[in-house]
Order: sequence, then C-alpha cells, then structure tokens
Amino acid sequence: MARLLAAALALLLSGPTPPASLSDAPSRFAILDGNRIHYKVVGSGARTLVFVHGWTCDMSVWRLQVPAFAPRARVILVDLPGHGRSDAPEISYTMDLFAKAIDAVLRDAGVSRATLIGHSMGTPVVREFYRQHPEKTEALVAVDGAFRALFTQEDAQKLLVPYRGPEYTHALERFADYMVPADQAALRDELKHVMTKTPQRVAINAFENMIDPANFREDPIRVPLLNVLATSSRWPADYADSVRKLCPAAEFHMMDGVGHFLMLQKPEEFNATLAGFLEKPRDESPLKNETLLPGV
Repeated sequence: MARLLAAALALLLSGPTPPASLSDAPSRFAILDGNRIHYKVVGSGARTLVFVHGWTCDMSVWRLQVPAFAPRARVILVDLPGHGRSDAPEISYTMDLFAKAIDAVLRDAGVSRATLIGHSMGTPVVREFYRQHPEKTEALVAVDGAFRALFTQEDAQKLLVPYRGPEYTHALERFADYMVPADQAALRDELKHVMTKTPQRVAINAFENMIDPANFREDPIRVPLLNVLATSSRWPADYADSVRKLCPAAEFHMMDGVGHFLMLQKPEEFNATLAGFLEKPRDESPLKNETLLPGV
C-alpha cells in the first residue's frame, strides 16, 4: 500500500505546472428547469472527473484537488442546486434533482462520460446519477459518504431539530466544530463561512431527502468503486460487506487522524489514493490496507 501511494503521489508531482487555482477559473452556468447550476472546469485530458460536495457545502471543499488532477484530466466542480452560487428556488432538494443537475452540467460542458467523486451527501447524489446514467459513469468514488442508512428515520429527525429553529446558523457552526479537529481552527472557520450561506429551507429539505430509504435500495453497482473513509466508530463492522454486496470489487482506503473533511485535512494522502485508483489497471486485485474496516 505504501508503495502504491508513493507511486501515485510521484505521478501527480511529475506532471506539468498546475493550472490556476479554483478561484481563478471562470464560472459557468448550466440550466435545469429554468434554474442556473454553477460549475467550473479546470484542466484538460481524455478523462473527466466530477467533484460533488456534501450537505450545505459548495465546490470550494475540493480546491486542494484541483492542482493535483487538472494537469492530466478535465476537472469539473459543481455547486448543487441551492448551494454555493447555484440558484435556490422553492423546490424539493432531492438526490434525483441533484443527479439531474450534474447531468445538466455534463451536457452543458460537452462531456459524455465521467468519474464522479462525492463527499458525504455527495455519495448518494453520485449513486443516483449512476442509476439514471450508467452509460455516462466511468467510476464512482465515495468520500466519507455512505451507501446504506447509518441511523434510523427517528434518529435522523432528532438530528435535524437544532437546524429547524432560529439557531440554525449556530447549529451549523457546531456541526463544523464536530467534524473538524480543534487544532485546525482555520479550516473550521472556513467551513462555517461556507455552510452558513446555505438557506435554511434548502438545508432542512436536502437532509430530509438525503435520508429517504429509497436512496439506499440495494441495486448493483457495476462500475469501479472506491471508498475513502475516515477511521471512525460510526462505520458498522459489517459496512464494507454490505457495500460489496452492491459491488463485489469495491475498494476501501481508511484515513487516520482526520475528521469528515479528509480531502482538506490530508490532501496529499487523499490525492495519492484517488490517483492510484484512477491509474490502476482494472484487472488488478482491489486496493488493500491493513487499517481497513473489519471484514475488508
């Protein structure tokens, strides 16, 4: 594993000079049902990577992946409807809507096939995109996101209680504190700034739709699948086995010493892991790691 990560990291660093930062890339807008979906394209290449953010976030959570992958791939970053600079109409923010927004972006960008990388809520989003467009899906990557429900509907509704009232902003700030270690105060502050810009009605509705059991139905995944997860007690002992029922060749990499936003906390390890997955011939054995979940 160490050799694989080192080789992948060397591959990343040996490429041409990284392009301009995400903030310097021009904004583009796709249209879905009359509403604008904000996205950016950085880099070029035969492969397209689509990065999808999680609940109440925006495309900026992927900024540390842009210089690593744009030199050798077309990198597309999306603000899901209701988030970032995308429009936030009075509609239902379902995983189906988000998947359709990604498809609108790909059509607007002239992309016929892509690898989709989803963080947190972005995981059921890219899962739904695959259901709707398997022919457009080259591979899937779940970044600390789940393919099965990790808590009951009753518990999920209890989790939402602090976000429903006038203390919504403070509840999101506490969420950021919980998800990022205390010694990374700058990252905490950045995430608070991003997350609290999401309208309350969007956040509540998106969360309620995210936990819909229909999102976790057990239809098969027949494309390469990588799961990059933070080492955490929230992952059930049989989680990997349940994912492999959907995709027998699913690969797992666990990251130690990180919270939920692992791609921002340890970008070199994350980028090398993703690069190794993308570059590996498909006939190799699944990526193995001694720190994997029980049963992996």
